[in-house]
Amino acid sequence: MASINNKVYQHRGKVIDSRHGYDVIDCEECGFKHVMPMPTPEELEQVYREDYYTKDKPLFLSQSNEDATWWERVFADRYDTFEANLPQRSRRVFDVGAGPGFFLHHGLQRGWTTQGIEPSKQASEHAKELGVDVITDFLSPTSVSSFEPFDVVHACNVLEHIPNPIELLACISALVKDDGLLCISVPNDYNPFQKTVRKSEGLEPWWLAPPHHLNYFDVNSLTQLLNNSGFEVFLKESSFPIDMFLLMGDNYVGNDELGRACHKKRMKFEMSLIESGQNDLKRAWYQSMAEIGIGREICLYARKRSK
Repeated sequence: MASINNKVYQHRGKVIDSRHGYDVIDCEECGFKHVMPMPTPEELEQVYREDYYTKDKPLFLSQSNEDATWWERVFADRYDTFEANLPQRSRRVFDVGAGPGFFLHHGLQRGWTTQGIEPSKQASEHAKELGVDVITDFLSPTSVSSFEPFDVVHACNVLEHIPNPIELLACISALVKDDGLLCISVPNDYNPFQKTVRKSEGLEPWWLAPPHHLNYFDVNSLTQLLNNSGFEVFLKESSFPIDMFLLMGDNYVGNDELGRACHKKRMKFEMSLIESGQNDLKRAWYQSMAEIGIGREICLYARKRSK
């Protein structure tokens, strides 16, 4: 049970999976799938302030640097979308869960004013080394009052980790100017390819990762959540359907080396399109996939409704 803005949320819904001592319910109250019970605040504090980039994601920084050219293209697509949907003078972006600061660093190079917040000490220190202004903290109803509103708020792979996405979106809404933009990216879980592999190969639901991933979204549930939070979604985009490799016989589940090899093929595919002048085709394909729920991640762009 949770209380937000004096509304009490009673989590209830059908249990659809169980893993690592947690049930996953299709919550009727929240409108998306999430685990029960939720980890305690103390458990999450330890994970994200101290452990995430040392114990849980020890290769993240080195692999991100190795993939830097590809990541720059991912970021470029997002900033291109921001710039196409904002007045030219509006160039202030805030990154929730800024990680090691690569996204904000890209914005700085494009002439944006950037700021972010990140609970991991290791990641926020890396961001500061890049010259990026990142506060080491969680975004909360308390911390959000420290910031002025921004033209754009970006949150990549954040919403699935936190115990109360509805509360977080209320904080994000306070950070976005009226008619400003929000960009949210999350894993696309229980997608058709995952379901097909699970049925055909008998695999356990490998994408379930409590206590790190607490919430599980698809295009429809994330769209509805943003709409209910005062935003109007205007663009839906997915990412490469990496689960397709499983359907072709490359079982990377539990095999990090094979998973890395599949990711490199994905990067090669995308960079080939980009370098041959077909980035618009790539994006159009991913946008069409989002319409049918295919793709490993979902990226939604939304505009905050004016009061």
